[in-house]
Amino acid sequence: MVKVLLTGGSGFIAAHIIDILLARGFDTVVTVRSDEKGQRILDAHPNTPKEKLSYVVVKDVAADGAFDDAVKSNPPFDYVLHTASPFHYNVQDPVKDFLDPAIKGTTGVLKAVKAYAPTVKRVVVTSSFAAITNPKEHPKVYSEKNWNPVTWEDAMDRSQTYRASKTFAEKAAWDFVEKEKPNFDIATINPPLVLGPVVHYLNSLDSINTSNMRIAGFIRGEYKDKLPPTATYLWVDVHDVALAHVRAIEVDAAGGQRFFLTAGLYSTKDIADIIRESFPALADRLPPPDSPSDMPADVYGYDNSKSIEVLGIKYHTLKESVEETVKSLLAVGA
Repeated sequence: MVKVLLTGGSGFIAAHIIDILLARGFDTVVTVRSDEKGQRILDAHPNTPKEKLSYVVVKDVAADGAFDDAVKSNPPFDYVLHTASPFHYNVQDPVKDFLDPAIKGTTGVLKAVKAYAPTVKRVVVTSSFAAITNPKEHPKVYSEKNWNPVTWEDAMDRSQTYRASKTFAEKAAWDFVEKEKPNFDIATINPPLVLGPVVHYLNSLDSINTSNMRIAGFIRGEYKDKLPPTATYLWVDVHDVALAHVRAIEVDAAGGQRFFLTAGLYSTKDIADIIRESFPALADRLPPPDSPSDMPADVYGYDNSKSIEVLGIKYHTLKESVEETVKSLLAVGA
């Protein structure tokens, strides 16, 4: 049976990846930061035998050798899905607290696989549209060919630190493969704003992923006077991002490829209008129906054809995604 190591198993996207891996028969081992988080995942899958789903603790993904023991397995791993990212609340120093951990967390996995997991054929890395976008000069159409031109100096500006960390981490992964010539190839998944239902056993309202915070804000009435700005005009459903990770190990042609995962353009007005239509009881918490959209007339386009043609992704609609997200947030007390 094919065996997969999934890092960052308690994350928003990873929780959905687990369900897909199990449904498709993969033996799945997840890394988590504590036994408590690992046990929650096991408890949520009570009918899954331990040889099909288990966990290992990796307390600090950025520590030297963090994944050395995790990648050792009997029977050995065939694939690694790396969704883990450094976790901390307080960014005082962009390099020490954000950039170094992001880069070392990614290269650390690759080094460990090369050294201790010679059976691994492919590592799929969760990157981001942040590594594609050029906020200073948007191209007419975004695709996998685009790279964020952010520099290390730019990254010292805290408004750019996150995007820089994702860019440098992904570039480090491609550089590693080119220079080290390991026993595996890689693929990267690059989503923009990720919407979709939170997984109830991992989430409370205090720990909702950043992308879904906007929808939670609508539900709570935080924006009933004025629409919040959209910022990034591209989005994708979490189910599609999760499936893309799994398809990237199932499809031979995915090796050595970046995949820009997006369902298309949206604005916060579109989200508010869907909530108003589908959940009339929440209407008094939403901004006025005639609030103008902030979608620019010359907004950039996108090319997601590779994800469709190579991975076979059939994208959810914004309506489907927003409705599921609202239902899941109401279920955890929004």
